[in-house]
Amino acid sequence: MMRSAALARLVDYWQTLTPATVDAIATVYADDAYFRDPFNEVKGIEKIRHVFADMFVRLDEPRFNIIETIEEPHGALLIWDFTFRIKTLKPELTRRIHGTSHIRFAADGRVQYHRDYWDAAGELYEQLPFVGSLMRWLKKRAA
Repeated sequence: MMRSAALARLVDYWQTLTPATVDAIATVYADDAYFRDPFNEVKGIEKIRHVFADMFVRLDEPRFNIIETIEEPHGALLIWDFTFRIKTLKPELTRRIHGTSHIRFAADGRVQYHRDYWDAAGELYEQLPFVGSLMRWLKKRAA
């Protein structure tokens, strides 16, 4: 399936994101874009840029690998793996989160709406000391 120019630009931005390219966000996201993930809910390009820049402060070698895209006329679904190492917690251990992003594009092709869906409890919290034990216990009890 042929990707639109807007989707191709977004996929390229995410797969090549570095601290040096965070500021190029205005080429991909609209000025009043909305972004939400399990930890953040912000509106406006400067606040979104801050979320992305902060990722590089807290994590070593964060990298997105877009596995699949599903495109509709005004939006897309991105299925991805995010790998990283937490600087303050076992920095030698690479972690992986599997998730999905729901994207809506503005008329000019930039992202207007971006919402990430992923299992924060299972893919992150369960891997942390102390919290992980509690999360695994809660999950077992709920089952």
